[in-house]
Amino acid sequence: MRSLFPLGALLLAALPASLQARDYGQRGAVFPVIERDLLEQIHARLAQMEKSGETARLNEELKRRTIARVNRPDPVVGVIRASASRQWAFDPTITLAADIRGAKGELIHAAGTRVNPLDSVKLRGDLLFLDGDDPAQVAWSLRQEVNAKLILVKGAPLELMKARQRRFYFDQGGKLTDKFGIRATPARVRQNGRMLEVSEIALPPRKAQP
Repeated sequence: MRSLFPLGALLLAALPASLQARDYGQRGAVFPVIERDLLEQIHARLAQMEKSGETARLNEELKRRTIARVNRPDPVVGVIRASASRQWAFDPTITLAADIRGAKGELIHAAGTRVNPLDSVKLRGDLLFLDGDDPAQVAWSLRQEVNAKLILVKGAPLELMKARQRRFYFDQGGKLTDKFGIRATPARVRQNGRMLEVSEIALPPRKAQP
C-alpha cells in the first residue's frame, strides 16, 4: 500500500497561510482555578452542623420518627371495616421460575413446575386480619382460636401486645391483604385441603356515641 503521508503534506502546504496554526501568545489576564475540594466542603459543613447542635437535633428527630413508626406503622391503604360478609377460595399454587435443588445439587423441582406449598407445609393456624383501633375487631379476634395469628392493618401492635398479652403482627405495606384480595376487616384466612378459604366478616354496627 502506498503511503498517504506525501499527499497529506501537499494538502497542508497548499492551505492559505491564514488557516495554518499559529501561536498568538497571551491575550488578557489569566487567573488560576480556585475550587474547594468536595470532601473538604462536606467536612466543613458537618463540622458546622456539629458545632451548632443541628446534628444532635437531626439524630433526635430520626430517633423519634423511628420509634413512632415502630409503635404505629402506616395503616394499610384501601382496607375498610366490613359492612357485608363475603367468602372466596384462594389457590396458593405457584409456577417455579427456576430449578429448585437440594443441598447436594439434586433436582427437587424443575423450572416451570406448578407447586402447591400446602402439599408439604400446613397452615398451623388461621390468619386473622383486623383494625387494631377498632375495639370490636380486637375483641372478635381474641375470641377466635388461640393458635391464630393476629395481623393488624392499622393500629399500635406493641401497645396491644402489652395490653392483651398476645402477639400481634402488622401487614407492612399491605402485602398480605393485597395477595389474598382482602378489602375489609375483620378477615380470616384458613386452610381447606389444598386451598385457602378467605372470609371477610361483617360485625354488628358500631354503637353511636352518646
